[in-house]
Amino acid sequence: MFLHNLSSNELRQKFLNFFENKGHKVLPPFSLVPENDPTVLFTTAGMHPLVPYILGEIHPEGKRLCSVQPCVRTDDIDEVGDERHLTFFEMLGNWSLGDYWKKDAIRWSYEFLTEELGLEHEKLAVTCFAGDNDAPKDTESAEIWKSLKIKEERIVYLGKKDNWWGPAGECGPCGPDTEIFYWSAKSSVPEKFDPNDKRWIEIWNNVFMEYEKRLKLPAELAEDKDEKSEVENQGFEYVPLKQKNVDTGLGFERTLAILQDKEDMFTTELFWPIIQKIEEISNKKYEQKKNEFRIIADHLRASVFILAEGILPSNKLQGYILRRLIRRSVAKGLMIGIEKKFTGDVAAVVIEIMKEAYPKVDKQKNQILAEIEKEEEKFRKNLKTIKWDYEKIDGKILFDLFQTYGVPVEVALEEAKIKNIKIKDSANKEFEILREKHRQLSRTASAGMFKGGLADNKVETTRLHTAAHLLLAALRQVLGPQVQQKGSNITGERLRFDFNNPEKLTSEQISKIENLVNEKIKENLPVVMEEMDLEEAKKSGATGVFDDRYGDRVKVYTIGSEDEVFSREICGGPHVKNTGELGHFKIVKEESSSSGVRRIKAVLE
Repeated sequence: MFLHNLSSNELRQKFLNFFENKGHKVLPPFSLVPENDPTVLFTTAGMHPLVPYILGEIHPEGKRLCSVQPCVRTDDIDEVGDERHLTFFEMLGNWSLGDYWKKDAIRWSYEFLTEELGLEHEKLAVTCFAGDNDAPKDTESAEIWKSLKIKEERIVYLGKKDNWWGPAGECGPCGPDTEIFYWSAKSSVPEKFDPNDKRWIEIWNNVFMEYEKRLKLPAELAEDKDEKSEVENQGFEYVPLKQKNVDTGLGFERTLAILQDKEDMFTTELFWPIIQKIEEISNKKYEQKKNEFRIIADHLRASVFILAEGILPSNKLQGYILRRLIRRSVAKGLMIGIEKKFTGDVAAVVIEIMKEAYPKVDKQKNQILAEIEKEEEKFRKNLKTIKWDYEKIDGKILFDLFQTYGVPVEVALEEAKIKNIKIKDSANKEFEILREKHRQLSRTASAGMFKGGLADNKVETTRLHTAAHLLLAALRQVLGPQVQQKGSNITGERLRFDFNNPEKLTSEQISKIENLVNEKIKENLPVVMEEMDLEEAKKSGATGVFDDRYGDRVKVYTIGSEDEVFSREICGGPHVKNTGELGHFKIVKEESSSSGVRRIKAVLE
């Protein structure tokens, strides 16, 4: 039976119950901001925090896992406004870490869709990997689909661009995937599947993580220099992983739209009350301004969840993305005639919708709304300071307005028309060229800043991660047990550590902290990892601001001996085996991070 009345909360629970009955352990959602992984700004998929376990590390909860994971993807911010793209979304995922393989993964996804949700078999189609020089054609998946009565005309083979997932960075776990599509239109279903027909909606992806993409050694490069290979893969190789893993993702919002028989995601219960609030404020109808309504709803939804992670609007990293989302929402509001402040009212509706599934957005409601409203006010003031005294608007002016004031191109062009300022024919094209140059520079800068993530410099990052544990223990000894970690960022070159403290540290305090860390390094203390129940970990005295990220069983890293513990923290790792491996610890800067929070930057020499 087709479940038209299934609510969002029921869909989440139905998915978790189904896989729990298949022997999976339900994981709590991970933070949207990955801790101790500077390779990405946000968690972009449920598998992101599981990379160490995909590479072979034993997960404390077992080999079968499932979760509902909030995600933020920033690559497609400019695409939001159509029927398919979202900045913030939820992914329903199940994983096998060296346990079941393609047959069970495909069979269970089909069973959940057709038997649990009642989706029609005749409206399903799939794609499989076509194969290339790096990996063979995935006929195994296709044969499994055929055994489930999916017709051959509904199975299409596509290349790496469409049917290959990963790695998340330049290197890491990856593999072929098979994607499930559903016919969303009211018209009759065509016999032959055309993946380019947008009426076929992709709803589920089964990724078979069986490879690790690695940099080739210089000797291997020399051997391969005369061989033909894909340009993008020169200098890389695909090595089979020690264990075969399954990583699947069901698109929550898209599936809900199908189940609730809605024309798009924005008319489901997740978005419609937000849309209605925008209609009320703007005195416009959704049908009149779909693009603007969708952008406002999506961006403020994403902003609520980013703010709930403690991120504030700024000109750097996650804070820059948050600022851009809020300001773009305001700009789109202006374009549909909203002259008064409105973001707080819309964000309040987001919180009301999501508070049952994510109580922390409701707990932080006042702070979230205050920050969104403050950023909107700041942007509106910025707009008033712009002197529209241009004779003609070109690409450089558009880019300057975008960079300096956060004014989207469409808003700048609309304002120019109102003020009868001429617009150069090639202004848009010039702007795109300048923005792409800026993106390339940002990527280059990020590559340097993020050096030392999971894909490279793992030894240096691991050493600094252990040093961060020593630093927290030293801070607590020097300043008092009230000190807690408020955030960190670790690259291969340095660590950045935020902690609560009402005032600037004195030079004497900094010296004491630095000396204490170096004493513990010289003592060559063992670093021991134990797995235990969360409550047992807390009773043992283990600290961990981030312990809500883990399941019932956690990893606890102890530095020192049972007789004299220096540091004991709940942590996912990785760490060195002995503190003597770290070298000399040096604090290079101590500064304010935000109100009541100080920041230390340190290096290992």
